[in-house]
Parts: sequence; C-alpha cells; structure tokens
Amino acid sequence: MTTTKWALDPTHSEIGFRVRHMMITNVSGSFQSFNVQASTNGNDFTTAKIEFTADVSSINTNNPDRDNHLKSGDFFNADKYPQLKFTSTKVEKKGDDNFVVHGNLTVKDVTKPVKLDVEFGGIGKDPWGNEKAGFTLSGKINRTEFGLNWNAALETGGVLVSEDVKLYAEIQLVKQAS
Repeated sequence: MTTTKWALDPTHSEIGFRVRHMMITNVSGSFQSFNVQASTNGNDFTTAKIEFTADVSSINTNNPDRDNHLKSGDFFNADKYPQLKFTSTKVEKKGDDNFVVHGNLTVKDVTKPVKLDVEFGGIGKDPWGNEKAGFTLSGKINRTEFGLNWNAALETGGVLVSEDVKLYAEIQLVKQAS
C-alpha cells in the first residue's frame, strides 16, 4: 500500500494543557510553536506513525511572569531542553471514530510512555482542494514523572500546583502530494 505523508495545518491546530492551581481552579496554557508529521498506509490512521515537537519557549499561559517561571530551571529549563517530543508506537482503534495513540513523550531528559485518547473528525477537502484530516486529542500525565517538580505548600493544606496535567489538542493535518 502507498505511504501517505501528512503535515500540520498550524492555522487550524492548537496544543494546550490545564493544571489545578491552589487545589481550587485550573490554569490553562498552550504552546504557540509546534509541529506534527504523520505517515499512514493510504488514509488508514490505525497505521499512523506520528512525530510531534513543541518549542518550550513558546509556552503561553497569558501571564508573562508565569511563562518565564515555566521556562526556568524550576520547570522545563528551556535553555537546556528547548523541545518537548512525542513519537507514537501504536494506534489502537476503540470504535468507529475513537482511537488510543500510544507513544513516548520526552520532557527535559525524561522519556515515558503515554496514551492519548483521539476522536477522529474525518477527512475532507477545503475550498482550495487540499485534503485534510481532523483530530481531537486528550490525555493526562503526572508532571513529576518528567522532572517538573517545583511546588509550594499551602497554609490551608495541599499544594500550589497539581501533579496531574490534562492535555488537549485540536489537530488538522494536510495530505502531502505524493
């Protein structure tokens, strides 16, 4: 079967996260600069090989002080480790339009297996004839497993930043000419 290459449509894609703050609310953030490439057998996404990278320096939580803290050695250490990376190892079909993507996530110098739930939105052509595929992804990681350990105890009990980080993404891929 023919290998199909897919590239990110960055204007119709986003990568984000949410983390519990002070045990009472969630703070959201995103990466403004990232890339996704995939290859499939034809249009069969169960055969997908996926590569994802995000530039740590592009982190945005709508608060420059917090963003700088996240880029510092307390968290991502962006100067030493400028990118996050995910490489898929398997795509598991869970229903008509639902999949689980298994892969290895590298943050700083730590690589761990993760699973992401994926809802396949389908394939369609845009007004300019480009064939596109759409996906909604979600997952959860424990940030301390990746060496993102900074925290502060609260006077009322609990901690300032949760260990669990919820991941979400809306991804549109464009089929590349063969």
